[in-house]
Amino acid sequence: MTSSEAYETAKTLRWRDMVFLGKGSILRQLLHAAISIALRLFFRRIETVDVERVPLDEPLIFVLNHPNGLIDPALIFVSLPRRVSFLAKSTLFRIPVGGRIVRALEALPVYRRIDADGEMAKNLETFRRCRELLAQNRCIAIFPEGLSHDETKLKPIKTGAARIALGALSVEEGEEEKRRKGEEERNSLTSENRTNDIGLKIMAVGLFYTSKTAFRSEVLIRYGEILDVAPVALDENGEPPKEAVRELTGKIEKALRRATLNLDTEAELDAVLKAEALFSSVYNNLLFKQTLTQSFRRLQNLAEKYELLGRHDPERRRALGEKIAAYENDLKTSGVTAASLSVLQHPTWYVFRYLVLRLFLIALLAPLAIAGAFLHSPAFVFSNFVGLLFKTHGADAAGSTYKILAAMLLMPLTWLVTALVVLYFFGWQWALLSIPLAILCGYVALRSSETLIDLTVWLRSAWLLFRQRALFLRLLLERETLQKEIGELID
Repeated sequence: MTSSEAYETAKTLRWRDMVFLGKGSILRQLLHAAISIALRLFFRRIETVDVERVPLDEPLIFVLNHPNGLIDPALIFVSLPRRVSFLAKSTLFRIPVGGRIVRALEALPVYRRIDADGEMAKNLETFRRCRELLAQNRCIAIFPEGLSHDETKLKPIKTGAARIALGALSVEEGEEEKRRKGEEERNSLTSENRTNDIGLKIMAVGLFYTSKTAFRSEVLIRYGEILDVAPVALDENGEPPKEAVRELTGKIEKALRRATLNLDTEAELDAVLKAEALFSSVYNNLLFKQTLTQSFRRLQNLAEKYELLGRHDPERRRALGEKIAAYENDLKTSGVTAASLSVLQHPTWYVFRYLVLRLFLIALLAPLAIAGAFLHSPAFVFSNFVGLLFKTHGADAAGSTYKILAAMLLMPLTWLVTALVVLYFFGWQWALLSIPLAILCGYVALRSSETLIDLTVWLRSAWLLFRQRALFLRLLLERETLQKEIGELID
């Protein structure tokens, strides 16, 4: 761990934290609130790292990895204390309703060669608009991989971010008149606020999902390294020199790799994820769960060591993988998880009281939970179906995007239909009351189901300890042995 990593600050975002960060027009703020609530319901935990390091009053370019369609920009949009404009693929602007939304969010179109309307020459206007925003001390966000994908590592980084950054800072040789004209267009800004005076920065942002498409999964937004950009002289075509672009692109790629998890194959990723989950299970219990930041650091460390082990001692790596797989099968057969074996870390009376109190609360709220599950199940099932049916949008991975968009449409529709039914039978007063009551029932159903699932696993462990103590202790001992072996690999 580097010294900078030792002082990283992790924060779990609540929906109210996200909603009140909205900036810009009223429509933009309303969209910000709706997206915040939708994301907070879809993800069980949204965690940010070092978001307070983001400069608040300087021109800034965010560069991000792109694993999850429109969910990636949405997460940055709702977690930042700044008004950010994203570069989005041009085909989104042609969708009847979606196009209006992305314009309201102040996105800028990127014309890609892989799209049907890939008129690359139009990108010059987008680049010009980016430079104008940066000259106003605004910030923009770019996905330099060029498309959303399901790969286990970063795709090759494109040069757009470097070209925009260098172009925004630099002055064309022999074109003083153009420079003066540009300064006149920005005459509303003081000399202290001009981009060239305070300098432009690039910030790498890494996105990590425990599962990209699973409802109530978790996501980490990692605000990473900040790069200073030095101005260069542009060539006769108004473009930065290719060597300067290549150098800055290389720095961007290195910074982005340090902020993300990169493995060569799905098999390697799966092995590293299983090893980290087993290692961290020793520290997770009824009272404590490690942050995603801690898990992510360990995953990066394991990924590096796993690669080295494969090169220098492939037999040891294969043997460790087989041990972990065999242990997982034993856990699955027993109906418990590695983390739930930590039930022994608590006194018996505490475990009993913890489980009984939560079961009592679930029983008390059961009428609301049952009503909420009944009302929202059709929308939930259909949203999942949409996500499975439409896994891509053009060349981009988009399963979660379609799932969340379907839920944002179907959930309010569920509340409206419920209100209409109540209106027909009981009158308008009850119909108005039914909408907040339906929302409350849905939320209670969501939280109750999560709590019940968690409690079921811990109850199984407690029951296994009571009925098959020898098996429980064997699983516990094997976990400690494997944890030590994985720890040796990490160290």
